[in-house]
Amino acid sequence: MCGISGMISRRGRPDVACVQRMHNALQHRGPDGEGFYGDEHIVFRHRRLSIIDREGGGQPLTSEDGRLILIANGEIYNYIELRDELQQREHRFKTCSDCEVIVHLYEEEGPDCVHQLRGMFAFALWDLKEQRLVLARDRMGEKPLYYHLSDQGMFFASELKGLLASGAVPFQLDEDAVNLYFHYGYVPEPQTPIRGVKKLDAASLLQVDLEPWRVQESNYWRLEDAPAFESADEQCLDRELERVGELVLRSDVPVGVALSGGLDSSLVAALAAQRYPGRLHAFSVGYPGHPPCDERDDARRLANYLDIEFHEVELSTDSFVNAFPQLILDADDPIADIASWGYYSVMKRSAECGIPVMLQGQGGDELFWGYEWARRSVAATDRKQRWLRSPWRTLHEYLNPLKNGVAAKKLLSLQRVGRGMADGWEQLRRDGSSPPDQFVFYDMVPSFCVAAKMRKKLFTTEFQKNLTRDAADLFREIPTNIPIDVAITGLTCHTYLRENGIAQADRLSMASSVELRLPLVDYRLVEKAIGLRKNCPDHRLPAKARLRSAAARFLPGEFLRRKKLGFTPPLREWYGSVLDRYGSTLDNGYLVQAGILQAATARELASGECRGQDNLEFTFRALVLEMWCQIYSCLGSSHSGKNECSHRKVPASLREESWVVER
Repeated sequence: MCGISGMISRRGRPDVACVQRMHNALQHRGPDGEGFYGDEHIVFRHRRLSIIDREGGGQPLTSEDGRLILIANGEIYNYIELRDELQQREHRFKTCSDCEVIVHLYEEEGPDCVHQLRGMFAFALWDLKEQRLVLARDRMGEKPLYYHLSDQGMFFASELKGLLASGAVPFQLDEDAVNLYFHYGYVPEPQTPIRGVKKLDAASLLQVDLEPWRVQESNYWRLEDAPAFESADEQCLDRELERVGELVLRSDVPVGVALSGGLDSSLVAALAAQRYPGRLHAFSVGYPGHPPCDERDDARRLANYLDIEFHEVELSTDSFVNAFPQLILDADDPIADIASWGYYSVMKRSAECGIPVMLQGQGGDELFWGYEWARRSVAATDRKQRWLRSPWRTLHEYLNPLKNGVAAKKLLSLQRVGRGMADGWEQLRRDGSSPPDQFVFYDMVPSFCVAAKMRKKLFTTEFQKNLTRDAADLFREIPTNIPIDVAITGLTCHTYLRENGIAQADRLSMASSVELRLPLVDYRLVEKAIGLRKNCPDHRLPAKARLRSAAARFLPGEFLRRKKLGFTPPLREWYGSVLDRYGSTLDNGYLVQAGILQAATARELASGECRGQDNLEFTFRALVLEMWCQIYSCLGSSHSGKNECSHRKVPASLREESWVVER
């Protein structure tokens, strides 16, 4: 795991000082070493966290003839198999690094080499002969890569804070991205909050040719394109899980696992314990007083069963509130997830224990129907499409209280029947007013609906005039040849999993210089899950039934039946406490002075008037973005000479901390 940054110049020599500032901002991603390459057109910088070939795997890596120069972030899990094949074809390796296989594969296949790579990666490769820069990112988007195009050329870095630290990227919020943020709680990829900055999309290649200057981006893989199985081979998941467990344990340093009491992390722990040659370590979080959301006891029982060394971290409300600004800085993107402090604390503790590689169970819920709203989305989209074809035949489904959350045994309650029918009318109104090609997806999530209702009250008139897209555009225009359940899986992975889950997992682990691996998003496992789904849909089965069945090979029944809670803290207490401490920053803060939020609404949010049950999460979103802007608007200005922080109110607690500008 590493941090990469660089620049290709469109005219004149590249700005080495800008790249050096990006490099400095990424030190946490690679404290074990650094590398440099530069010529008249390009500059590469590399930060290294030594995991494989600790002594000899420094970067940049070069081809045998010196034509290709590579810097990479991530791990190529199948590097041993690829290396053996390449050596048989007379390629000579200079290191034992997993990433060196990329260089030799590129020699043979060019950019198509990405099809051979199994793992998580983001890399930049400079082809001296062709005068071409190639950027690439792994299929599921585990490793990040941001870029900015300007008249000078193109800048790229592993984190947004790196690009902003360059001084070459102005801090200007993108209006559409801000609108998306308030609806989703994050900015879905490939957009970022900053105008002119994008993430290279997952499973994408970006090629920049120097003469003539040309920038082309292309996609090389899609989850939705996984081939359907000809028969229901349920055991294929068992076999693939076993293979994934073998691959992700390849490491020259100790490995640990983030462990809750749920199925996903339990399965990952079992896979690792089965093959790990040393003593595996497990890390879990809990809360004072052991409230119902505390899963330490369940996690400890599994650790004892698997003979794993167990570490626990107790998270107090005060610890979360005190660390809140630091957490926002380290998250890189604004992500309003209250559970982030749990992830952050686990990674920090693993680093303190000398465990620089961690495994985590993200992906199981998104790929195997762990979220009830995703399963309801499939049914609701199917109903909408049938209603558009034949309204009268489908009308009864909307108005049937049994299909709108009312249990049969409670039908005697007229109030509940009435509520169920009212919900049905609301769903009918939603489906009738939305575009025909729009799936029912995030617009059935309460926080999305709150943002939609608050939009006119929240944003200034001028800001609303500058919006060019609707927040629901992401779930429109789905190709008609994709089954609804597969499309919903794809949407869930492309939005919530990638930006809320994977993005914060990467940043919050790397903040402590820990490499995080996510076995359940291995692309081969993903293809198996989708291929099975195309042959035999599973969204009507109990939640995660297919994954639970596969996990039975690795876990006894008592660990398969637990209800997933995840790292979920005492919500109301944490929301309320952080808003009490920092909520006043919204009043005439950055978002008001930048002409985004209406002053009166921001004042309401700051005063606590909008802290009812339905609006508490929305108020937290506003606070996260406000503080993110206050911190990140200073990152570039300190290097560019612009005093961009002086025009707005920055809390004293932020001004006093040196990490606001430079780690």
